[in-house]
Amino acid sequence: MGERELMVVRFVLRRLLAGIVVVWATATLAFLAIRLMPGSVVDAVLGPGAAATPELRRQIVAEAGLDDPLVVQYLDYLGGLLTGDLGRSYQQSQPVSRLLSGQIWPTVELALAALAAAFLLAVLAAVVTAGRGRFAKAVASTVELIAVSTPAFWLGMVLIAVFSFGLGWFPAIGARGLAGLVLPALALAVPLAGVLAQVIRQELEAAEAAPFALTARARGLSETALLLRHTLRHALLPVTTLSGWVLGSLFGGAVLVENIFARPGLGRVLVEAVSARDIPVVLALVVLAAIAFVVINVVVDLLHPLIDPRLRGGAPR
Repeated sequence: MGERELMVVRFVLRRLLAGIVVVWATATLAFLAIRLMPGSVVDAVLGPGAAATPELRRQIVAEAGLDDPLVVQYLDYLGGLLTGDLGRSYQQSQPVSRLLSGQIWPTVELALAALAAAFLLAVLAAVVTAGRGRFAKAVASTVELIAVSTPAFWLGMVLIAVFSFGLGWFPAIGARGLAGLVLPALALAVPLAGVLAQVIRQELEAAEAAPFALTARARGLSETALLLRHTLRHALLPVTTLSGWVLGSLFGGAVLVENIFARPGLGRVLVEAVSARDIPVVLALVVLAAIAFVVINVVVDLLHPLIDPRLRGGAPR
């Protein structure tokens, strides 16, 4: 293994170690926050409005380990996470891992479709308006500001009213397949594209004025070739650093959009779990979100040298 490979391995190990700390801290804070919330966990297990004898309540407390000290409950919780045991849903009476396994892909599918749509819209808007003068930039900035300010849930309802109820082009709720994915993906993508377009256009204009661009033009390289080979790659680098914010935006938006379009997914599971105070499900979703954040950031850091050749001389930073 060469020196470059060793540097990459050490970098990945450092980031993974930092990621483990992030996941542990997230799991700990979520555990403490939920455990210290007012209200009875036994009532959450029994369900809203359910009556129970004192004997049944004591039995539930004993089976759930709620009579143990908080430290013991915390250590049992961490031990379960290390072994892949996410607990058992209070309301669904089944392992949380089984409950979430069938809901992960619909959310991932929606997030990937929204990310692809947002990226495509942002690149097109930035390429068309970059360096076109003040008027074009002002119009583009106004449109992007409106897009960024538009809540995903409101946009989702407008899309349903226009393209489902009005034109009948796409199904309104609960549909699977590509047709049922278009409207919810657009509802998530448009606000995200507004931010990404601003970043990409700013970086494009800076790259087009850089010395390497002037040298390429002097050698006879066309503007299209310059864009595809050089400036666009430079403009995409800052976008990758926004991965954490993008992930949070997509997951947070999916919570509302999945409910508006009656789609399966982690967003609907989270809303139902919070409403029913299903603590094991809420904790599992918080930990999964932290793990996804860590993995995506490590992958993005490894992609930086591939996007920008200037970073290939040393270890990723």
